[in-house]
Amino acid sequence: MTSKLFWKFSFIIALLLWCYASISPLQDIPFNSYIESQATQNLDEFNTLLEEANERVNLGDSPTLFIALRDLGREQGINYAEFFPEINLKDIPNQNKRNSILLKYLLSEAQSNLRLGLDLKGGVGFTLKLDESSNQGISRTEQTEQLKDAIEIMGGRLDGMGVAEPIIRPVGDDAIEIQIAGLSTKDNPEVIDALKKPARLEFKQVHPTLIPETTSEENYPVGYEVLNEVIEDRRSGEVYELSRFVKKIPEATGDIIKTAFASQTQNGGFQINLEMTDEGAKRFRVVTEKLVDKPLAIVLDGKLYSAPIINEALSKNAQISGSFSQREAIDLANVLNNPLSVELVVDEMFEVGPTMAKDTRDSSIKAVQLGGMLVIGFMVFYYFFGGIIAVLSAVINVILVLGILASLGATLTLPGVAALVLTLGMGVDANILILERIREERLLGKSPESSLTNGFNKVISTILDANVTTLITAFILFWLGTGPVKGFGLTMAIGIVASVFCALFVTRTLADLLVNKMKVKQLLGLNLLPRQKIDFFKFRKPAFLLSWIIVLVGISSVVTEKDSILGIDFTGGDEMTIAYAEKVSTDKLLNTENLDSVGEVKLVYQKLIGEDKEILKIQTRFGQSREALSILQNAFPEANFSEVGVNQIGASVSQGIQMNALISVLCALVGILLYVAFRFEIGYGVGAVVATIHDVLMTIGLFVLLGSLDLFVSGQFTAPMLAAILMIV
Repeated sequence: MTSKLFWKFSFIIALLLWCYASISPLQDIPFNSYIESQATQNLDEFNTLLEEANERVNLGDSPTLFIALRDLGREQGINYAEFFPEINLKDIPNQNKRNSILLKYLLSEAQSNLRLGLDLKGGVGFTLKLDESSNQGISRTEQTEQLKDAIEIMGGRLDGMGVAEPIIRPVGDDAIEIQIAGLSTKDNPEVIDALKKPARLEFKQVHPTLIPETTSEENYPVGYEVLNEVIEDRRSGEVYELSRFVKKIPEATGDIIKTAFASQTQNGGFQINLEMTDEGAKRFRVVTEKLVDKPLAIVLDGKLYSAPIINEALSKNAQISGSFSQREAIDLANVLNNPLSVELVVDEMFEVGPTMAKDTRDSSIKAVQLGGMLVIGFMVFYYFFGGIIAVLSAVINVILVLGILASLGATLTLPGVAALVLTLGMGVDANILILERIREERLLGKSPESSLTNGFNKVISTILDANVTTLITAFILFWLGTGPVKGFGLTMAIGIVASVFCALFVTRTLADLLVNKMKVKQLLGLNLLPRQKIDFFKFRKPAFLLSWIIVLVGISSVVTEKDSILGIDFTGGDEMTIAYAEKVSTDKLLNTENLDSVGEVKLVYQKLIGEDKEILKIQTRFGQSREALSILQNAFPEANFSEVGVNQIGASVSQGIQMNALISVLCALVGILLYVAFRFEIGYGVGAVVATIHDVLMTIGLFVLLGSLDLFVSGQFTAPMLAAILMIV
């Protein structure tokens, strides 16, 4: 093997090892066994603590082992770093903060780096209600607007926290349900705290001379209140409170803030930087001009965070300093960027199962396996050694995509799987283009070495053009899209780059090894399908006519069935809570005879966190939940199903997501048009766009038409169907 080939293979192997390290562990490791395996010192003492923490969980005093250990550390003054000396946290003097960071690190290490979404794995859900005490006297219309604003803000906060593709929807007229993939949220209650905070930021004047410690209560200044600032000594880690008289009426509020972001300070801590709006800068300058050489209190949700001395008049920027960890500073900046107008309270928390039923997941996996085996069989049978190279290249392609997704902390959901399958298909397609070009060169009588070189040289521009147009689409979907649209765009963009790399680098390296070093003469095996001379173009008129007739029939079906084609994901519906005596699997429930007569039905089991109690939630179209319950009661009398309550839920694929998806697709079509026009000519660009629109309309029309005839498909649009349409584009 020459030096050039050696370094190419070394690079490929290094990439694969990096991907393996990024993906592993492939499955979550139970936190109990993982943390026990990681302790290396004072094991007897640690095992005693572990037993005590597990006892708290078993008695219901703590919802999880993580919280039990955290609380034990605070109550008993335990330094967990003593048990894990390999994890260096010496630069964090505060013991409670050090323990929290250590436990979170161990929890994250126990979890698989390749996160699965709610549809594939399940996760944690919780309901946030509008605070009644702060909502007294407002009208129903105002409350509805508050709820609508809160849902939008929750989406922004979760995006800022790196939570991918959560479900956020209204429940009734005063609550929001949020579901997040994975079960780590229950071990991180600060996530929920950050979500429900109003983020009311206020800049207030501090009394210039009086302090509460030296002032009797009857002499407290009028118009001031006592607020305590928590201060941490960076050297000793000691935490103490400093009381101040702070004016009740603020000098300015968070309305003057344009954006907030976290950064590291010179002494190693973290702060939140505030950038003002143009009007806010003017207001802030007026405030700070009159407070030069005096403290200005920065108060968030009634808590005093800092009170820096104003050395000079400020206008554009300010900082909130304090004893923040990096995660705390990022979360606080995220909350400030998405302020709520009303306070929310946690109504309930629960674990949720996968929204995709087990038999559906199993059948999907079998379909992927069968499709993969057929593709592998065809490639090896038709292209022989070339087919083996193409299959290896495709496998490396998948490993690269999964490794990059894991390293980015992305969540893999059903739309992401669709994008992964698409990029895998594009990778195989690129390899077929390469192998056919090589075959053409061999038919011209050229040597294997020359055919290989010329084949790759001639196909590079074709592969790049095909993938650049798709990459434009992916970037626009990621840039403008939200929720499943953004996830689809990210996975597809990564997959496209990986496909091009594998086709032009991995395939070339493997082919060079076989042809140039191992002197394989028959890289492509037998030519089983001799060249055919068929004049397809003479059938263009009847084909064009038939094609658009199908499109028109499909569109008429959409118009006819417009009131019933949108599923619960898009319209919302009823969500009934059901109690039961005997659990029946969701697969059996969904296959109940006559259940499809009520339309789309979703079933999921939920377990309330901190309680040994599980309930069944059934989602149907509006007004159909009781009919569905009746069918289930008749089919499974031994389960003793009984209604607990019914709520109306909003769409999980909100109108905002739908509109963003439409705008993203339209922008993607414009991007394709411009690229093709730039690379070739405007006529080809128009043709590409019209053909894409034709394919989307035909697919949607046939899907609805077949659904109305009860043939093969339901005919109802759900979130996965949105991913399928994006896949076509």
